[in-house]
Amino acid sequence: MAYWERKLFRDSRQWACGQATGDVLEVAVGTGLNLPFYPEDVAITGLDLSDGMLELARARGRAAVLQRGDAHDLPFRDGSFDTVVCTFGLCAIPDPDRAVGEMVRVLRPDGRLILVDHVAGTSWPVRTLQWLLERVTVPLQGEHFLRRPFLRVQALGLHVEQRERFARGVVERLVARKGV
Repeated sequence: MAYWERKLFRDSRQWACGQATGDVLEVAVGTGLNLPFYPEDVAITGLDLSDGMLELARARGRAAVLQRGDAHDLPFRDGSFDTVVCTFGLCAIPDPDRAVGEMVRVLRPDGRLILVDHVAGTSWPVRTLQWLLERVTVPLQGEHFLRRPFLRVQALGLHVEQRERFARGVVERLVARKGV
């Protein structure tokens, strides 16, 4: 993962976490790679399906509430968070549309959704390669390369404030705000 972080994803974790404010939910927190990049003044709640991953995240030493949970059915009331962050998680969540819907549900009015992931590339040769990779990665690890979270965010009526694609369009970063 460290290789891909440097070569493909660049500063995406810092970019995403640096924009978080207030009460923050990180969906698919994993081993907590993002935790060091959040501003000191935010309150972080991290959610993941794996107890093993959560133990590794706890070892990072950053104050955060880390709990087991499913992105398809977030265990929080509507409007619980100022910011929801998900980096490199939607590619492996079985139903990303449902997960994004849940993320929006738990956002407060005017809250921000911050997503970073690898997505369907902008050129057909890249998408063809991604399609071929999925023939192996989806059955083995549930890893998808052709998803487009941006389209779901738009369909839910969020206002996209920032959107950037790079690395031949394979990496997408976006910030969207929930309407009041």
